[in-house]
Amino acid sequence: MTDNDVDTSTEQRRKLPVVTKATALKIVTALVIVALAVAVGFLWYGHRQDQLAEQARSEAVDAASRQAVAMLAYDFANVDSQLAAAADGITGSFRDEYTALVEETIAPGAKEKQLTVQVTVQAAAPVSTTPTEAVVLLYLNQTTTSADAPDARTSGSRVRVSLQKVDDRWLVDQLTPV
Repeated sequence: MTDNDVDTSTEQRRKLPVVTKATALKIVTALVIVALAVAVGFLWYGHRQDQLAEQARSEAVDAASRQAVAMLAYDFANVDSQLAAAADGITGSFRDEYTALVEETIAPGAKEKQLTVQVTVQAAAPVSTTPTEAVVLLYLNQTTTSADAPDARTSGSRVRVSLQKVDDRWLVDQLTPV
């Protein structure tokens, strides 16, 4: 190795880019901006998911309340049309079960005994919700009158309503007394 080789080697080392304070500051600033953008993205996503969950809870509770009243309240004079209309808010297999129960038991009994049932939702609470499925607990008051007992008789009940979101509509998938 000669002195000339040593000088060339030293010159090459000196030609390597030296990171100045200004360059380092720019790099750190860019990294902080990217990290903040990622953090804001995660926070926005979480907030949006919370909004969707709250919307699902609210919609499911409203749908369960409306549909339970439609399914359980009737007047003997038009029980067939009332309960048939309620079937529109029920999913497939449960709709078949409900329709059979109405046609075979509820409608004939209501006409025979001249039953009128009024239902009010006293309280409703979501048990679980996702954007497409929900379970809601309802506290109901049912007021019943009949030809044999014209004085209104009120009873309380609780039902667990399972719902499915189908084509932007919450439909009852199951209604179970608790």
